[in-house]
Amino acid sequence: MDELQEKAKQLLEAGTVQVVIGHAAGRGGRRPVFVRSPAQAGKLVHDDGCWQNLATYLGKPEVRKLGRAAVVASPPVLRAMVQLGAERQLGNDEVMALAVVTGGPVRTLATLAAIEGHLASLPDEPPAADRTELGRLAAMTVPERRAFWAEQLDRCVRCYACRASCPMCYCERCTMECNRPQWVPVASHALGNLEYHIVRAMHLAGRCVQCGTCGKSCPLGIPVHLLTLFAERSVQQHFGQGGKASGKPVFAMSTFRPEDSETFIR
Repeated sequence: MDELQEKAKQLLEAGTVQVVIGHAAGRGGRRPVFVRSPAQAGKLVHDDGCWQNLATYLGKPEVRKLGRAAVVASPPVLRAMVQLGAERQLGNDEVMALAVVTGGPVRTLATLAAIEGHLASLPDEPPAADRTELGRLAAMTVPERRAFWAEQLDRCVRCYACRASCPMCYCERCTMECNRPQWVPVASHALGNLEYHIVRAMHLAGRCVQCGTCGKSCPLGIPVHLLTLFAERSVQQHFGQGGKASGKPVFAMSTFRPEDSETFIR
């Protein structure tokens, strides 16, 4: 903790960055904080309660106006930063990362290329609890899996907390908000809920950074992150592509290769 605070303080004192985005103690848990002066660096904390993917803020106009940012970044946040760079939402030296790994030192990474190199030495998989749930879903028959998601998504109130918390949902206007033509019903009901979550999962397939923030953000406890993780795993299995630690702009849902397997559509 002291090392993180000291490194943030040094970056701000030197003017290397103008804001450090991290977590601070808040009511009932951790909350995002934007540290803009060396004196505020002591607010920064990092532990298992810091689950929000802070890369979500990097594309916000009001955050960009603050100047160059450093992000206190766990591996999923680092993956999101690299993926945003691959999708031309971040420049190579536009932001920095204070890379944190439980039990390890804090590393200062000044470019997206440096972040990509750092990620190459880290495991790229969801938490153990999510892997267990994914295994349970994979063991279901297709009708059983459909019934499971129909029951879960029927509870959705369409608050869009999952979308708002996802660093890869950065469109200025979402398809869900279009009403001329209206692709998906706005009202919260079984069909509209299913359409929304399936469309979102397909948009994230091959781009999901496996942070699980969408599921943790759901006020009703719907494990929507398992839907995106399942789609991500399917894309990796069939096409060998995913939201990994690569800055190459090659995405499974936007490219075609003659050697791609087509067994999934049979």
